[in-house]
Amino acid sequence: MHSALAKAILLLPLACSRQVLDAGSDSPHGLLPVDERNAVILSNDSQSDNWQGVYAVLFAKSGGPELAGIIVNATSFWPDLNFNVADWRNLVTAARASGLANIPDPVASAGSPLVRPNDGNLDATTPNRSAGALLIVETSARLGLPNRPLVVVTGGPLTDVADAYLIDKTVTDRVVVVSTLGSASAKGGSMGSPNGTMDPWADWIVAQRFRYIQVSTYYDQTSDITSSQVSELPANPLGNLIAAEQPKIFNLVTASDQIGIIAVGLPKFVTAVEKVSQDPNTSFESTTGPNLVPDASGRLTLVTGSDSALATARLWQMLQDPKTFGP
Repeated sequence: MHSALAKAILLLPLACSRQVLDAGSDSPHGLLPVDERNAVILSNDSQSDNWQGVYAVLFAKSGGPELAGIIVNATSFWPDLNFNVADWRNLVTAARASGLANIPDPVASAGSPLVRPNDGNLDATTPNRSAGALLIVETSARLGLPNRPLVVVTGGPLTDVADAYLIDKTVTDRVVVVSTLGSASAKGGSMGSPNGTMDPWADWIVAQRFRYIQVSTYYDQTSDITSSQVSELPANPLGNLIAAEQPKIFNLVTASDQIGIIAVGLPKFVTAVEKVSQDPNTSFESTTGPNLVPDASGRLTLVTGSDSALATARLWQMLQDPKTFGP
């Protein structure tokens, strides 16, 4: 293992112990208003081209967010919903068989991109009433608290999140959305590609109505687990699944969907944020969703800096700690 990575792993227990010391406080543990104390729902299509699901199931056993739900969609990249659900079910089965408890079953959610009403009235949008949207509504009613809202972490389109609002307007009081999509730059960002172009009208609804955090600081996810490190994986079903999927991980920087769950589960991963708002010059008819511009009083948060080495170190710490897979 590289010396820098080993050094980062040695420092992680101290960082984690500091988080435990102020566990009773409502003060954020990092730069975001949500952290490892918030329960999360994941929303994505496939899990085998990125490490989002692996981070999530490990965090759930290792002091990170409770994994309260998994929503699985079909997208233009992964159009077979049954295949995607089976893909997630394989991860869940391997996690449970490796000693990771309280991992929920994946929920298949079929919902077409939302359609903008002719008059542009967001609240007049026809809902899908998808299974994923209903899960968000029901789970947030059960777990979402004023000081500890449910976090919906997306690695795909925002359709189900927007749909949840169309079903129950009060869901925005109980949910914070953390999304891996779009881009960030010195002049703000965009809710476009990747992921944001799959349902531009849902982007508008979420940005207008929810507490929204966009994480666009992608990194090379193939560096999390390299081929030379496969032999260091735990000898259990989850380690075997990771070893089998390691060659399939997309070698695309913008495919690192895991940065959303890492931003919540490892607060120090986020090193810089900017308050933003929708660019008023972006038309509602935009096919790429709204642009985001710097605004000190903006309601939306754009993550503009992160520490990928710390994320990789935390992943390996969880994988190699016997307590992760113990009782």
